[in-house]
Amino acid sequence: MKVTADQALVKKINKSLILHTIRMHAPVSRARVSEMTGLNKATVSNLVAELCAQELVTEAGPGESSGGRKPLILHFNATAGSVIGIELRVKQLTAVLCDLDGGVLQEVDCPLAAHDFPYVLEQMKSIISGLIAQAPPSPYGIVGIGVGVPGMVDDGIVLFAPNLGWEMVDLRGILESSFEVPVTIDNEANAGAQGELNFGAARDVRHLLYISAGSGIGSGIIIGGELYKGARGYAGETGHMTIEAQGKPCSCGSRGCWELYASEKTYDNPGLSLPARTTGELVRHAISGQPDVLQHFASIGEYLGIGVTNLINSFNPELIVIGGALSEAEPWLGGPLRRVVAERTLPYHKQQLEITFSRLGSRGTVIGAGFSAVMHFLGNIRVTL
Repeated sequence: MKVTADQALVKKINKSLILHTIRMHAPVSRARVSEMTGLNKATVSNLVAELCAQELVTEAGPGESSGGRKPLILHFNATAGSVIGIELRVKQLTAVLCDLDGGVLQEVDCPLAAHDFPYVLEQMKSIISGLIAQAPPSPYGIVGIGVGVPGMVDDGIVLFAPNLGWEMVDLRGILESSFEVPVTIDNEANAGAQGELNFGAARDVRHLLYISAGSGIGSGIIIGGELYKGARGYAGETGHMTIEAQGKPCSCGSRGCWELYASEKTYDNPGLSLPARTTGELVRHAISGQPDVLQHFASIGEYLGIGVTNLINSFNPELIVIGGALSEAEPWLGGPLRRVVAERTLPYHKQQLEITFSRLGSRGTVIGAGFSAVMHFLGNIRVTL
């Protein structure tokens, strides 16, 4: 019998649905998978057998029985392959080698002395090569590379990254040509939102704003459980939201942008007696009680609160997660941020709203970027039940 494209697609969708159900809910029995997916037991059993043959699912057991033979329990095989997640910041590259369930196997940081693309590309290639060499043996090896970049991205091309001075860089094409594995490229805040949604503070959240605050500011927007990218894929450039009408000029061409007042850009400040290059350095000064550093963090927290208030009033989220490098400064930023939000947000928008700092810390974007590569490998087909 000839198999139609429709039948093949239905099978692919069902198989994807079963795989992701096992990945998210393991350890789980076949019967429970059938209940959660709505698929009949025979379909589940047949497709689970294929997934086991592909070494993406393993069986262990027996599990608990309500009578009769005890069931075998299904597990997602996170060690079937590895992915590399990379976050490109203005002052450094951070990369992780992860298993297929977001478990970090290796991590490396590399300071950047310049922003020009040839230099950054060589640093990136060196890091990727080193992590590939450290990958453990597995059935599928390195299955993908995910990269989060501080700029607008379309189909793997970095269209515009004002803080790097990049325009129209085909980063995906270059990396795929170099390493011969699939590469996913996204805005770093979108990657961070995916990291939090799947492995951090935002699990099971339907309406989320992830604020990536570091060398700049970007936002990953989750609406109805889905990443919102806008009409052309460029949504979330909230760091270039104007909060001072006649404010400082910005590299984007505008002025008074939020990130000029609430990111690491503020560290080039003559008012700081202990100038710092990174948030980690400034945090050490804050721990020692340096007064001007404490005041500077309080100012950043207030400005973060102003921008966050605008986003709350615009999107009415249920959760806001502050991630990126500045999440390391939560003890000094959290109070001023929440105070400004409490003072300025519309009353009904504050109801059942939670503001938290990333559980993944500064790892949110690299883990989210790696997760995007995992989803590409697993053939993620979204199904609404």
